[in-house]
Amino acid sequence: MKIEQKLKEMGYTLPASRTPAGIYVPARKAGNLLYIAGQTADTDGIPDVAGIVGKDLTIEDGKRAARICALNVLSVIKAELGDLDSVKQFVQIIGFVRCTEDFGGYTQAIDGASELFRDLYGDAGLAARMAIGAKELPGGSAAEIMVTVEIKE
Repeated sequence: MKIEQKLKEMGYTLPASRTPAGIYVPARKAGNLLYIAGQTADTDGIPDVAGIVGKDLTIEDGKRAARICALNVLSVIKAELGDLDSVKQFVQIIGFVRCTEDFGGYTQAIDGASELFRDLYGDAGLAARMAIGAKELPGGSAAEIMVTVEIKE
């Protein structure tokens, strides 16, 4: 459980994985890929970082929101695979930041998730990525990310 130990040393704990709020599954395995459904910046369904980046929230708040999303992603991976060390590499991250129309720092906000994955997995935590500004996200969350990982064989 090397990754979980690193996570603990960094001061983070995995949130409990939650039941989907709609008609979907939290993750779908296809071959050696695991697709994780969008995860927002909440704990147990309660928003940790809600609001609009560039209006009520700063880029640092957006980064914190993205880190919480990343922790929720890790929670889903753990629930699906039983072990965070089963991840070979992160393949893709799609990140959304709830922001004002003129806010251009959504890529820096999603860095909060990318930095956490990199710090845990090294180069294997770096993924191809897309960051998008959004007008609204579930529960008013400031961020949401979808992730695809490759599983070790």
